[in-house]
Amino acid sequence: MTASAAPGSSRRSDEDLAGFTASPEFVAALQQIVVDLVELSLQGKQAHWNVVGHNFRDLHLQLDEVVDDVREATDTIAERMRAVKAVPDGRSDTVVAATTLPRYPEGEQSVAAVVDLITARLRAAADTVRTVHDRVDSEDPSTADLLHTIIDSLEKHAWMVGAENRSA
Repeated sequence: MTASAAPGSSRRSDEDLAGFTASPEFVAALQQIVVDLVELSLQGKQAHWNVVGHNFRDLHLQLDEVVDDVREATDTIAERMRAVKAVPDGRSDTVVAATTLPRYPEGEQSVAAVVDLITARLRAAADTVRTVHDRVDSEDPSTADLLHTIIDSLEKHAWMVGAENRSA
């Protein structure tokens, strides 16, 4: 209660309602997630356009599902950043300079190669989210809940894409 509230009143003043403001470390953690997810969506489309070989069509379509989910996750985190008074940066120069994902090879890639490449990148992106999770959770458990959902999605896609190259 502030000094401006009447005795016995639980009414808050406008000054008390500024809301949560993210720390620089929190912002940096979410920015890294945005960068890696933008890169993952770009690499997913690169793979989608250039996959060739047996089961091409199935993987081609599956990659669109992956990219759609990754783009949605990116948007969720970028909008969360705006909600906590931070500014996400998804510009191509920023993504190239800051991503932790390995480069994706140019040209056509076989189905088997794409499966391995995309599975590795899905795991790398999930690792980015896991790596920053505790920092985020200690400052804002609500945002950490969003990260849980993203980790689940990335790991599920890694399992499903990776299963293409596994035998019993």
